[in-house]
Amino acid sequence: MPGLLIKDFPPELHQKLKEEAARNHRSMTRQALALLEQALSSPTRNAAELLPKPLKPAKPVTLNNVVATIREGRDSGKTTLPSGHGK
Repeated sequence: MPGLLIKDFPPELHQKLKEEAARNHRSMTRQALALLEQALSSPTRNAAELLPKPLKPAKPVTLNNVVATIREGRDSGKTTLPSGHGK
């Protein structure tokens, strides 16, 4: 039987899969297979429908705006990214 290896599995998604598998009294492998089977057997959808909508920048992305944003960040003394970035 063919195998599947998933590299760079996000830890949050791994935890969700583990919890859902436990709720359904399945191994993580069986739960992943059940989810894949369910997703792939539902009516065909355009792949773009499954992806999150792209973010729209607050202002046009130009070299000057990028440089200004970097300088603002440096001048403000912020050393970490806002939550939700860099994951």
